[in-house]
Amino acid sequence: MQDQSTHRPPCQPPELAVIVPTYKEADSVAELARSVEAVLDGLAWELLFVDDDSPDGTAERVRELARRDPRVRLIQRVGRRGLSSACIEGMLATSAPFLAVMDGDLQHDERLLPRMLQAIKDEDLEIVVGSRYVEGGGVGDWNARRQFMSRLATRIGQRLIGVELQDPMSGFFMVRATVIQSCMRRLSGLGFKILLDIFSSAERPLRFRELPFTFRQRQAGDSKLEKAVLWEYLLMLAQKILGTTIPVRFIAFSLIGGLGVFVHMAVLWPILTLLGSGAFLLGQTAATLVAMTSNFFLNNLLTYRDMRLRGRQLLWGWFTFVLVCSVGALANVGIANYLFLEGHSGWFLSALAGILVGAVWNYAVTAVYTWKRSPQTA
Repeated sequence: MQDQSTHRPPCQPPELAVIVPTYKEADSVAELARSVEAVLDGLAWELLFVDDDSPDGTAERVRELARRDPRVRLIQRVGRRGLSSACIEGMLATSAPFLAVMDGDLQHDERLLPRMLQAIKDEDLEIVVGSRYVEGGGVGDWNARRQFMSRLATRIGQRLIGVELQDPMSGFFMVRATVIQSCMRRLSGLGFKILLDIFSSAERPLRFRELPFTFRQRQAGDSKLEKAVLWEYLLMLAQKILGTTIPVRFIAFSLIGGLGVFVHMAVLWPILTLLGSGAFLLGQTAATLVAMTSNFFLNNLLTYRDMRLRGRQLLWGWFTFVLVCSVGALANVGIANYLFLEGHSGWFLSALAGILVGAVWNYAVTAVYTWKRSPQTA
């Protein structure tokens, strides 16, 4: 005899899928699921968590929820990380015609979901955005610095997509599945701003509306906001401007390499100033090693942050990077020293020529050996 005390929602195709990318949100997922169930009562929905292999047990918490309610689903990603790519993966893993994206930290107001769904259907819209910057919306308890950075990023985003969207940086929106399916191969999947990615990847202007909401204060867990968010946002903008011909990792590597030029010169110049031009070989060698080390740690932090080396693997990665890049370093020092001694150019141009030769080799080594073939990445 069937146990009537256990509520089993009827199995029917979902009309709405709520996509929630998560990383270390174990303390929030149960409350989020409860809140979504309450506001979507009477609708056919599913709640799809896309977890980037959180070390705090987020995925297992979601599995516990899913065992009690089949409308809750989980995608656990191993070896992949990133909010935008998680959203894309979730949106492509459901049959629902309407897709909502919201954070897993309870800072987005789930009570807006029914209004979003009603608006997107009744007004024949393609996307409805939960906006902090239209009348009635707000950013909650953000400090002045965070408000300034958000406004600056918003202005840049508005210029990129050429649309009068007041909050292109919002992470809370609802979109028709057909929109994602039509532009999915043009999405960059970079960084944290998937909404901006969707607008800039669409073949034509999207029909949209913004609904106000106030950003809540985080109730549990730690904020994922960090300086790398701005870095990934800039990379996404660069990818959209330059297209997909140039790999985004190469863009990041090149930008860090450009910074490495300044590091190199900052080491070489005082050595030559103190010891004279006769110490050029020593200075070039020291500057090359310092710049290489600087580039390694910055690339580990930014370019390869989804495969970031930690702990002992960080030291091992640096060692292998320096070891394998020694060929590039020798070419760097040798070519620069030859040009300088032969009088073909001054110390600055000689050093720059060496850097350019070594850069090509260093990128290849970074892509093939240091991170991809490391014994353990995080």
